[in-house]
Amino acid sequence: MATTYEAIATVTVGSGGAANIEFTSIPATYTDLQILASARSTNASLTRLYIGFNGSTSGFSNRYLQGDGTTASSGSIARFIGQLAGTNYTSNTFSSTSLYIPNYTSSNDKSMSADNVVENNATTAYNDLSAHLFTSSSAITSIQLSPFAGNFAQYSTATLYGIKNS
Repeated sequence: MATTYEAIATVTVGSGGAANIEFTSIPATYTDLQILASARSTNASLTRLYIGFNGSTSGFSNRYLQGDGTTASSGSIARFIGQLAGTNYTSNTFSSTSLYIPNYTSSNDKSMSADNVVENNATTAYNDLSAHLFTSSSAITSIQLSPFAGNFAQYSTATLYGIKNS
């Protein structure tokens, strides 16, 4: 079977920033979803990137592994899918995040995985890998990304892809 990726929607943050990036009215015509984001926060320092589905911020659990070039750590922070560079990080350098959501229309709980990287002028780099579970029998019809502190900075971009086997 050939796998096809189709861009469903792209959001680019304009002047003044945005509190969140949201994808709504996601069609049920795909097998899986993927989000690729290049984003930055208006917060001064590094801040977490969170996710919500269908207007809900509950029902999420995860496990993450994180490294910064010196120290490795792990833990669990619900809705956490990565980190965003802040204004005290290298100018014009954006964090990169990939989130993969298989079987998003299933009536079972939804699993997903995320990969995130942040770089600060080669002095510090963060990499987060995480596995997630969203406990809901409803199909995912909307997705919201939001920084823990600050807003998304201008030029932050996220694209939602639909994936289907054909």
